[in-house]
Amino acid sequence: MSLYSSCTAPSDSPDLAAAGLASPAQNRVVQVQLLGLAEYETTWAYQEKLLADTLAIKTQNRQAAEAGTTPQNTPNHLLLCEHPPVYTLGKSGKPEHLLLDEAGLAAHGATFHRINRGGDITYHGPGQLVGYPIFDLDNFFTDIHRYLRLLEEAIILTLADYGLRAGRIAGLTGVWFDYEEGAPNPRKICAMGVKCSRWVTMHGFALNVNTDLSYFGHIIPCGITDKAVTSLQQELGRAVPLAEVQVRLLPHLARLFEAELVVSTATTALPAS
Repeated sequence: MSLYSSCTAPSDSPDLAAAGLASPAQNRVVQVQLLGLAEYETTWAYQEKLLADTLAIKTQNRQAAEAGTTPQNTPNHLLLCEHPPVYTLGKSGKPEHLLLDEAGLAAHGATFHRINRGGDITYHGPGQLVGYPIFDLDNFFTDIHRYLRLLEEAIILTLADYGLRAGRIAGLTGVWFDYEEGAPNPRKICAMGVKCSRWVTMHGFALNVNTDLSYFGHIIPCGITDKAVTSLQQELGRAVPLAEVQVRLLPHLARLFEAELVVSTATTALPAS
């Protein structure tokens, strides 16, 4: 097991506290599971299961609080993986932003899924570090915008570890190079899209490490037509091991979320769908 931690004092869940009910202490332990190369659909189903399990605990906690018994802590998970080539379209996305038909998808060995996150279309594939936090934000803070900004900041700090200066573009979620207004070549290295149910998150971020960027040529990424996509490999001129990027990223997440990250050193086997 590996451990990344940053201590914080617990406080009450706003949901139950606002109703004058006892609430569990904040649990800032995050169980990190390394999934390796995992099929998108199976990973999505696993996220949904973890989300449903956490929501069930929150329902039980309300019932316990109303009965005057002790509620239990809710868990937090972070799934880290790669996917075989896949295009995903968010709830607000436009199908025409996928530029391949079924035959084109098959020719490129890719699949396509309409999913329940926010945002438009994006690509996942080998060489890309994908992170799915299933966090109960009642354990941290109930602010989805702050949550997204902290995910972005963790990526920005990780890229700074490689001597690269990245940042944000106003109105566009994700992490970019040449992000300053008027910069000649703005290009995205990390896309983000999330879903949040009763303050429990799913979906997350996709950081291009050694990604085959040609796959982005078959979509209008995130519906943006005037900006490029890049990778850590392209910016540095060399391949970078995904495991190395994970090791750099996790301490930043721990510090920013004031969390304790417990990482299994073995690859987690996904349950059958």
